[in-house]
Amino acid sequence: MRRVETVNLVLDELEGLRLCDLLGLDQDEAGERMGVSRATVQRLLAAGRSKVADALVHGKGIQFTGGEHICVRPGRHRWGGGQREGAVNP
Repeated sequence: MRRVETVNLVLDELEGLRLCDLLGLDQDEAGERMGVSRATVQRLLAAGRSKVADALVHGKGIQFTGGEHICVRPGRHRWGGGQREGAVNP
């Protein structure tokens, strides 16, 4: 059986994509929600979009990586010791 090649999408890249591309927030708003600068959001979006495009065009799987992720209750999730409102549960 053939193994499917995958791309690794870091959870922060996924969160940037969710906030900007799915919810329509601008990069400043996304940065505020994520606790990072607009420039960091811009870098996360560029990397995430490139990886998703690679997976779609070349038929690759997407693997989510990048830290401890615990579902606390619906709509609230925790990475490591911090907690973020509205984060995704991949």
